[in-house]
Amino acid sequence: MTPLPIDEALPALRQALLQRDEAVLEAPPGAGKTTRVPLALLDEPWLAGQKLIMLEPRRLAARAAAERLASELGERVGETVGYRIRLDSKVGPQTRIEVVTEGILARRLQDDPALEGVGLVIFDEFHERSLDADLALALTLNARVLLRDEPLKLLLMSATLEGARLSSLLAEAPVVRSEGRMHPVTLRWGRPYQAGERIEARVVQTVLQALEEQHGSLLVFLPGQAEIRRVNEALAEQLGERGDLLLCPLHGELELAAQRAAIEPAPTGKRKVVLATNIAETSLTIEGVRVVVDAGLARVPRFDPGSGMTRLETRRIARASATQRAGRAGRLEPGVCYRLWSEEQHAQLAAYGEAEILQADLAGIALQLARWGAEPDELVWLDAPPAAAYAQAQALLERLGALRHGPQGSWQLTGHGQAMAELPVHPRLAHLLLRGQALGQAALAADIAALLSERDTQRGGGADLALRLHQLQDGRGASVQRVRQLARQFRGLLRGSGAAPATLSEAQAIAALLAFAYPDRVARQRREGGGAYRLANGRAAQFDEPDALMKEPWLVIAELGSHQGRREERIYRAVALDPALFDDVLAEQVSLHDELEWDEREGVLRAERQRRVGELVLAREPLPQLDDDARGRALLGLVRRKGLELLPWTPELRQWQARIALLRQLDLDRDGDSEWPDVSDAALLARLEDWLLPYLGKVSRLAHFAQLDLAAMLATLLPWPLPQRLEEQAPQALAVPSGSRIRLDYSERPPVLAVRLQELFGLAETPRIAGGRQPVKLHLLSPARRPVQVTQDLASFWANTYAEVKKDLKGRYPKHYWPDDPLIAEPTARAKPRGQ
Repeated sequence: MTPLPIDEALPALRQALLQRDEAVLEAPPGAGKTTRVPLALLDEPWLAGQKLIMLEPRRLAARAAAERLASELGERVGETVGYRIRLDSKVGPQTRIEVVTEGILARRLQDDPALEGVGLVIFDEFHERSLDADLALALTLNARVLLRDEPLKLLLMSATLEGARLSSLLAEAPVVRSEGRMHPVTLRWGRPYQAGERIEARVVQTVLQALEEQHGSLLVFLPGQAEIRRVNEALAEQLGERGDLLLCPLHGELELAAQRAAIEPAPTGKRKVVLATNIAETSLTIEGVRVVVDAGLARVPRFDPGSGMTRLETRRIARASATQRAGRAGRLEPGVCYRLWSEEQHAQLAAYGEAEILQADLAGIALQLARWGAEPDELVWLDAPPAAAYAQAQALLERLGALRHGPQGSWQLTGHGQAMAELPVHPRLAHLLLRGQALGQAALAADIAALLSERDTQRGGGADLALRLHQLQDGRGASVQRVRQLARQFRGLLRGSGAAPATLSEAQAIAALLAFAYPDRVARQRREGGGAYRLANGRAAQFDEPDALMKEPWLVIAELGSHQGRREERIYRAVALDPALFDDVLAEQVSLHDELEWDEREGVLRAERQRRVGELVLAREPLPQLDDDARGRALLGLVRRKGLELLPWTPELRQWQARIALLRQLDLDRDGDSEWPDVSDAALLARLEDWLLPYLGKVSRLAHFAQLDLAAMLATLLPWPLPQRLEEQAPQALAVPSGSRIRLDYSERPPVLAVRLQELFGLAETPRIAGGRQPVKLHLLSPARRPVQVTQDLASFWANTYAEVKKDLKGRYPKHYWPDDPLIAEPTARAKPRGQ
């Protein structure tokens, strides 16, 4: 065997797994861990002839790893080494090493939780943190504790420096490190990226520059298939007929021959330019590369729990990913990496990429955990599923009929949910397949599910998904063949055709099946002939370009995309929907709602019964008789929408509210508890049923709210003897030395006492309320009632400020009384005290 850097770490790894049932292996890309480790452990005595399963994050990597391992043994795939991936498997009776994709292991665990006959599970490239890898690891850890008598050993292999965190997850498992033998890589920095900049032109320019300046093959990292296609076309045009260059796209949707052409060494005398997604970052070894051109971007799915949508976002990669990409240039000899961003921008990148479980649609995980019989908090995770996204996933599964509420509010898997969980597809498509079978439309359902499972790179020809289905019948090419193969597999999984076909046209059947999968994406046109639609989930979507489907008032949307900085979704794939389907086939999606709404123009309450699909109204009919409870709820809803200002507030009532709030807060500040109720607007809105609902019996018009006795209603919130104590502790007015009673303003804190300065002569200290706990704020006024001073310290004012204020006031109001010593002077509400 050719020596590889990982060889030096193998003795330590064997020793770690001899002593422990878990270990972590850290090794940089290209060290040879995928090729060497399974073979090095195959004959260990603790394995005792059992199988070894190695997980790879991608189908392309799994197949390539199996082929490489088999070639090291001088065998064909399917003998000692085999693989299992979607749509393909090669294993035999003598197979002891199975290379599988992560989703395959999760489903295998559901069927055989103890993994009988398996002695070691290797999680390769675990640093990529795919959703399926996190789920498979959580289930494996749980299963080996509960169900295994013999040890099941685990090995996490990672190319990043997070070994300590992985070790902690595995009860402080030993960490074995391989430094690798990386040749030096020279970094060439680009200019800073600009917001919204298209990258293709810069990539093409950099590739042409690298071809002139360097020797060897190039690996170009691009965010997605669309960019790969555009760069490939531009380079083909620029390079013309150069026979020494091979342009090789590389992504997971290519046919096998094209993938192998990209991975294998270039023929003698030729150079390759491999245009790849992040599939080439760590999972694959691409021979002959010594130059990397890195656009620094990746396309990742991001789930929005608020909308229930998953969007593909183009994001900057992390520094760890940039390091791994650059390392591809130093496998065989010193290399060069051209980065299309600046050193300053590089320093601002995140250290590591975010785990998929933190940003993905969790419907699949929620369904599998329901089948497993566990909640997320019962399992061990490196990163637990976010609560909001998980709750959204459970709500979707309930809508699809996979979950129902059990005792004490717990979720239970239904029989339909069990059947969905056994199908190797997203829960939406599993529901589509099973409902299609029940309708007698199994073949059509399989075609639709297959088409939706494969990424559709064709954006031309309109958005009508029905046209894409028709192209499957006589289309050619790798993508069409892949969809057909997957459809055949789905038909086999359904085990029969189900009921007799329903009497539906093909267009109706397609729309009904899509509506089963995407009940939240049933959409109704906002304006006849327009491109804007409202979805059943309340979101907005629209066509960006004229499309034949814009003549349809109802759609089911299968694929949506987001706009940068816009709330509306872009419609990519949809079909027309006949709303008559909601009368029978899709009747389960229809709900009845009795709605009472105010006619804003006439100010009256109107009642109607609505047939709805989510947030969309199918039909309305008036309700002449109003149920008292429903009527009361509608009125309270109106108050909550319009706010408490709809009620007849007076300044005195607002002061009453503020006085109670002050006493409540003083108690809370001191003891953390208070006998005074919360009468803030927010609290009152939350308790409308308690204090407002009983008085709404005669309200039928908006004007009737002004006739309510709001003071009497609010008084019920203050039990005896609190009304009396309110007057004592937070009085409406205070007596001042002149004999006047001055109203306090409780709209500020502390409350304001606005009083003419002359009325306070003889008062040494600032007045206090609330049993002395709260000094008031004095607004000292001139004889014309204009403010001359604001203070909470009257004694300080007399001692330090009064003399200056007196001079000013004496000049402006010479006929008024301004004594030299205010503390012994007679207070007065007049110009001068009586007798002067």
